[in-house]
Amino acid sequence: MAPIRSTGSYIGGRGIYSPNGSSPAPVFMTATGGDVPEGTIDGDYKVHTFNSSGTLEVASLGTDPTYGSILDYLIVAGGGGGGSRLSSIGGGGGGAGGMYEVTSQIVTERTYIITVGAGGAGGAGTRGSNGSSSTFETIKTAVGGGGGGTFWTKSGLSGGSGGGGAARNGAGGSGTSGEGNAGGLGISGAPFRGGGGGGKSTAGTSTTAGAGKANSITGTSIYYAGGGGGGISTTPSMAGGTGGGGTGAESGISATDGTANLGGGGGAGGGGAVSGNGGKGVFIIRYKFK
Repeated sequence: MAPIRSTGSYIGGRGIYSPNGSSPAPVFMTATGGDVPEGTIDGDYKVHTFNSSGTLEVASLGTDPTYGSILDYLIVAGGGGGGSRLSSIGGGGGGAGGMYEVTSQIVTERTYIITVGAGGAGGAGTRGSNGSSSTFETIKTAVGGGGGGTFWTKSGLSGGSGGGGAARNGAGGSGTSGEGNAGGLGISGAPFRGGGGGGKSTAGTSTTAGAGKANSITGTSIYYAGGGGGGISTTPSMAGGTGGGGTGAESGISATDGTANLGGGGGAGGGGAVSGNGGKGVFIIRYKFK
């Protein structure tokens, strides 16, 4: 009797069955972690969003030669707090958290530690505090945004994006190359306005906060990392930069915080109003799963 021959075969170490020796269908990456541990679906891709620190578990890599071991990610640090003197002198807006957009990052089957940076505290008669950095283990660090200046220490702090300088010629803090831009210069005379915080796309100026940048990693275009508006002794207030930047205070009206999980800078105090806190950062990954 002739031997029985198989009409199919198992190919590779993953036990993929191939009928009649044909090429097997590719297997893609699997991972867990984030606010929705199994991820959300955008077409053929899964998206994991970390609004707080946690772990990313790459459970298995794929066999697809193009997509099997890569993912894209967005990392944004916490924004800086706005500065304030609690008087008629406007403080500087907080700088946006540093922002990186990375494609085709190679990963392995293991657990990765994710840190999402907190926003810096707004000043109450003081300079704003820097935001905290966000990290993808040792692979990438986005630097927290710089705090805005105040009357006593006029210059804004440096960070991912720099904080704005306080009124009366306070200098803006520097941004970090590749992450953000500098804060704006405070105005020397009336209306005693602080400079806007820097943003991912543009620097802050004496009259505007720096703009953030749009990113579509989630499947929807969202702006991140806008600078906080400077404070002013009169009206109108300085709007925060697109991407979560807080609005600067005007006479008797408090500033607003940077938006959480967009990494926006806090609005600055002015005219006796308290400044805003920086917004918390975020970490998001995207990979092909089918």
